Amino acid sequence: MYRWSVVPLAILLACAPASRSGAPSVPTPVDEGRAVAAAKAPEVVPPPAFRGAIAAGTRTDTGRPGPNYWQNYAEYTIELRVHPDSQFLEGSSTVRYYNNAPHGLNGLVVDLTQNFHAPGAMRLEPVEVTGGVQLRRVAVNGQELSEAEGQGISGYQVDGTKLLIVPPQPVAPNSTVELRFEWALRIPQQGAGGRMGHSRGNLIHLGYFYPQMAVLDDVVGWHPDQFLGTAEFYAGFGNYRVTIEAPAGWLVMGTGRLTNAEEVLAPEVLERLRIAEQSDTVVHVVTAEDLGQVTRQSSGVQRWVFEADSVRDVAYSLTRESVWDAARAPVGDRDGDGQTDYARVDAIYRQTAPLWVEMAEYAQHSVSFLSEFPGIEYPWPQMSVVEGGGIIGGGMEFPMITLIGEYTTAGPEALYNVAAHEIAHMWVPMIVSNDERRRAWMDEGTTNFNESQARKDRGAEAPELDDRTSYLDVARAELEGEIMRRSDYHYPGPAYGVATYAKPATVLATLREVLGEEVFLRAYREYLQRWRFKHPYPWDMWNTFEDVSGRDLDWFWKSWYYGTGVLDQAVDSVAQSSDSTEIVVRSLGEIPMPTRLTIQLDDGSVVEREIPVERWFGGADTVSLTVPGAATRVEIDAENAFPDVNRANNVWGG
Repeated sequence: MYRWSVVPLAILLACAPASRSGAPSVPTPVDEGRAVAAAKAPEVVPPPAFRGAIAAGTRTDTGRPGPNYWQNYAEYTIELRVHPDSQFLEGSSTVRYYNNAPHGLNGLVVDLTQNFHAPGAMRLEPVEVTGGVQLRRVAVNGQELSEAEGQGISGYQVDGTKLLIVPPQPVAPNSTVELRFEWALRIPQQGAGGRMGHSRGNLIHLGYFYPQMAVLDDVVGWHPDQFLGTAEFYAGFGNYRVTIEAPAGWLVMGTGRLTNAEEVLAPEVLERLRIAEQSDTVVHVVTAEDLGQVTRQSSGVQRWVFEADSVRDVAYSLTRESVWDAARAPVGDRDGDGQTDYARVDAIYRQTAPLWVEMAEYAQHSVSFLSEFPGIEYPWPQMSVVEGGGIIGGGMEFPMITLIGEYTTAGPEALYNVAAHEIAHMWVPMIVSNDERRRAWMDEGTTNFNESQARKDRGAEAPELDDRTSYLDVARAELEGEIMRRSDYHYPGPAYGVATYAKPATVLATLREVLGEEVFLRAYREYLQRWRFKHPYPWDMWNTFEDVSGRDLDWFWKSWYYGTGVLDQAVDSVAQSSDSTEIVVRSLGEIPMPTRLTIQLDDGSVVEREIPVERWFGGADTVSLTVPGAATRVEIDAENAFPDVNRANNVWGG
């Protein structure tokens, strides 16, 4: 999700650090030729549940999925009837759930996210109370269930946004169970924290609208966390067939391939769509003159059928007065046949959003760039970007579709940025599916980092400094919380936004500077490849970086992810003799980092030295070094590679 702001306005308006230019050099280590004094490095100890997964062989201490790794899977067949005039939805679904766990299941857990809008629901923000989900039928293997009166009795219980089911018989390992649901709900105007809703009588966006199997994984088991409105979602992968019945004249677009386009689209619209799928330039599939005439039928209802494979969710937009631009975007060679593959990109927007005329091109660039940078080609047939003014201010991601605000006053650069961010979410968490409910930073911080790379590719100057500035301003104000705090339980104020978006993105950029770009990219892409269509935890990510780089980085993870200490290295003193200069560097912060020194001498030469990070272990607060010659200027981190909270004390001399 992309939010308008993750820090207070006054902090956002603070000046950014100077941008870094030029390729990083390799300073001479201070301790070259002699051993660094031994000191105990910080150590990361994963929680018992994760260590248990390693012992069970489902995960490894190298960051790879273990030989016994498993995850459950579901096949959904969903039938929806949408009533736009009354903002009401009726649905039925059949779920075939595959239990690949090595143990039987005495109970099943289902997410009912729309119960966030039920009376008395737990939540962290005020919302419209719609009544939530009206369950009309729950059945298991054809047997009707009723609300259970006690624990262990066959039946079901609704617990906030969770539906707990005790089936008539346990679900054995390596077997399947079939669930049947019928339900209805009133669509909130800005539902689930602006992630779904309706706007101006001509747009409905459906997200989190159906009973969805909760995640059962090898670390936690069934994930019990309620949806409270702030932290987002954790979902397993599945195949979907979704049929949406909507009035004629409404365009339906969303997750999956539209399998009956010939039956629902007006012939001229269908013809333009087929042209767009083969076009590198934008095609106006639906124009202002087509509004109200986009469907084959002019009255009654039409049934739109979508099919999607290997996705963790589905979402759909129904629009009546939106134009539709489309083109294809190259995504690389997905199938290894030596030919370039393509995905269609869609921009669907109302004429009240004039900046959106460029959106299809924004989506083209984002999909193509992001198919290369993370090392995974975009895997699905299309990517739809839908304007959702009146429902959302920022943006919200779903597989193959995102809903984004108008951005009329924010400007075109901001609109590109949010588009790149939401499209980047197709990689994390839609392919690399982390637990957003507990560790939102794993996808949002990574996505902010990927967004910055896309912005840089379009010519933006030092976009990573936007995240760094946001993080540093909050850190200076002592308003941040540790990244590894559970996402719903951050301190009030900017702590959630900074720990979820700005700081973890900054930390990834910092890690790149520590490891060097080549090693960093190799490790980063390896992590994404290892966990594509799987469920990683933080320790899987960190272990992969250590495995690929061959370095113990516990000091880095412990310092940046587990605490709120800061980096503040200063030139403490400079003393000169007849033929040498002694420099004392002081660490005023809590985070150890390598110290890179650029030293100008009076003969005009420049020497570079690096104090290894190990010299700061064990609480040392000063390190001294001597260089031959008389220094005229000493600077720490002249390339502005690291997020130091006070760069004013990084320089001595003129």
